[in-house]
Amino acid sequence: MDVLKEDRVLDCSGLLCPLPVVKTSKAIKELSVGQILKMIATDPGAPPDMEAWSRQTGNELLLSTQEDGKFVFYIRRTK
Repeated sequence: MDVLKEDRVLDCSGLLCPLPVVKTSKAIKELSVGQILKMIATDPGAPPDMEAWSRQTGNELLLSTQEDGKFVFYIRRTK
């Protein structure tokens, strides 16, 4: 698999729902179409929340993984 290169990192560690989704929505709007946001969260509800947010907004969730006890998401702005 190709290594994903993020254009911006958003660290939402320690924040609980809905703040990671709210901050991701704001951050993705600051990127250009095609750019990638890496979002880091510790909230165990973040994976289903980000999947639902991606479906609702049309932004592409490229990767959802867990690293060192944190949830890491790579999201491409699509519109």
